[in-house]
Parts: sequence; structure tokens; C-alpha cells
Amino acid sequence: MRDDLGADVPLPVPATRVVSLVPSLTEALAVTAPDRLVGATDWCTHPADLDVARVRGTKNPDLAAIRALSPDLVVANKEENRELDVRRLREAGVAVWVTRIETVEESLDSMSRLLHEALGLSDPAWLVDARALWSAPAAPAAPRLRVSVPIWRDPWMVVGAQTYTDDLLTRAGLTNVLAHGPAAKEGRYPTVTPDDIDGAGADVVLLPDEPYVFTADDGPEALRTPTRLVSGRLLTWYGPAMVEAHAVLAGLAG
Repeated sequence: MRDDLGADVPLPVPATRVVSLVPSLTEALAVTAPDRLVGATDWCTHPADLDVARVRGTKNPDLAAIRALSPDLVVANKEENRELDVRRLREAGVAVWVTRIETVEESLDSMSRLLHEALGLSDPAWLVDARALWSAPAAPAAPRLRVSVPIWRDPWMVVGAQTYTDDLLTRAGLTNVLAHGPAAKEGRYPTVTPDDIDGAGADVVLLPDEPYVFTADDGPEALRTPTRLVSGRLLTWYGPAMVEAHAVLAGLAG
């Protein structure tokens, strides 16, 4: 079998011991097949009662600790994890499945294929529901709510085009003004200034709590545009969070 990048994954039977290096995939596996998940990163915070071995972070996983868990499979993501760590695990004889997800459709197809081919499972209820909710873009509203989404501060960085979050916003009936239109910036996560954000014409700036933890006292005071604190998990995590995300973002769109 091959992962999303076309790399061979030497897994002769469905995996029964899985280590996840991606928080969203950890949640998906924990909800779908909790008995298969044996390890996860320190950043894997959902489900709240997750009780598995921790293997440090997404960018600095403890490779020795991962090997010690004797996993059949390690799941990773092209954007969140380092190619170096994936390569070292493979060189040590560990099977690694790397996902590549830049759109909502890719997230649904990627998770379905991972669960089916690597774990021998059919689509769980949450994935069936997510596909039904997100399969088609929202009907165009007149006018669409215009938003921008910072993900970091000092320097300020925002969600740009060709990202999972941008596609999620578009399908929910929102317009990401720093990815589309006259104020659009180049790049998937362009660096901007507060004046760029305020001058982009957004109706509201969505301030997530990850990867940068924006709060009522850290973020809104730097901007003139109205802001709204939102869950970063709903904006960036593919998996069971997609069902809740649809309700929240569609509500914003009106």
C-alpha cells in the first residue's frame, strides 16, 4: 500500500498498534479505534481522556520512545511533521503513513483511505456525517461574511490560499479576504502587519487558540477590525472536529 505521498508502506496486515504524530489524526483514531492507538504527541489533546504513551511533540518526536512501543504503524502529516523524522523511523524499520491534506475533500478521502487500507476499518459515523456536511460548498450568500484568520503574532501570520482552513471557510460560506480578492497575500501562511489585516476589508477577524493562543487580552487590542475568539481545533483539525466545525462556521456565515 502507499500513503498520500506515494511512498510504500510495508504493512502486510491491518495495523493493531498505531502511534500518531498528528493531533487531528490522534482524535480520529481514538474515537474510531481506541484499542489500536498506543502512542501520541504531547499536543494531542482530544479526546480529553486520552490515555496513551506520549512521545513528545510533532516537530521533535522521541523516536526511541516510538520504537519502544513496537508500533505496526506511525501516522504523520506532510505539513505538521518533519521529513527527517519520517525518514529515520523508516530507516529503523518502522512503517510510516504520511498524509497530505490541503482541502476538505482531501481530508475526507485521506482519512477514509487510511482507516480502510491501513486499519481494515469502514468509514465511522463521524466521517460519514462530515462527508455529508462538507461535500458541497455552501450556497453563495449575498453578501458573504468576510473574515481573516491570524495564526501567529510577532510576526503576524494569517491563513492564506491553498490551505485546508481556507477551503473550510469557503465551503462554510465565508470569504477569507487575505486569500481571495484585492487584499489577498501570496503564500499559504503569509506574514502580514496589523494594518494589512485591518485594511483587508474583513467584517470580523477570527482569532483561534492555536497554534498561537489568542485571548481576549492578547490579539484584539492590536486590531481595529472587530474580532471573535474561536477554537483553533475547529478551524484546523480534520477528523471528528469537522462535524462541530460545520455548525459553528455555518452559523457565522448566517
